[in-house]
Amino acid sequence: MEFNEQDWELINDDGFVYRRLKRLRPESAVPAADPPPDPAAEAKARRERKKNLLLKLKTKYQQEIDHWELLSNTLQALKDRTQNQPPVVVSPVLDQRVSVMHENSSDSTHRKLAGTLVLQVEAQEATLSEISRFCDVVETLCDAEEQRLRQPFIDLPIWEPNPRELIASLLED
Repeated sequence: MEFNEQDWELINDDGFVYRRLKRLRPESAVPAADPPPDPAAEAKARRERKKNLLLKLKTKYQQEIDHWELLSNTLQALKDRTQNQPPVVVSPVLDQRVSVMHENSSDSTHRKLAGTLVLQVEAQEATLSEISRFCDVVETLCDAEEQRLRQPFIDLPIWEPNPRELIASLLED
């Protein structure tokens, strides 16, 4: 496709002069000169936009605070439950008692000891499962925050597969 000299236009962009193909502009597409905007209306619209933005931020932060309070309360309850349980301490005295009980006691004391140990193990298992669930929630929060921080970089037009779209997006700015 050949271009005539009439198809080109000379552009002076702040001292940088170049030629480019003329763009087809229908006369009806050229907008009429807008009347100067009302400063009071602009100020009111700007205040309204600012107010809406601040309300959105407040809602977002309030939800985040509520979520962190829930996590904090869960952790505190978990901490309280673990502090209320008697600590499991294996000492030589306990080992000696167990060996003495083994020699001297009946089957019922063995069952009591086994029952106590089973209860302690179940309590520890419940604590570990609660901590595991808590860690999963924290990991999900961290992943969401990482994705939120990464998203502006992913949305950059440099990743566009079509070079024409990239050039068009760069020219828009």
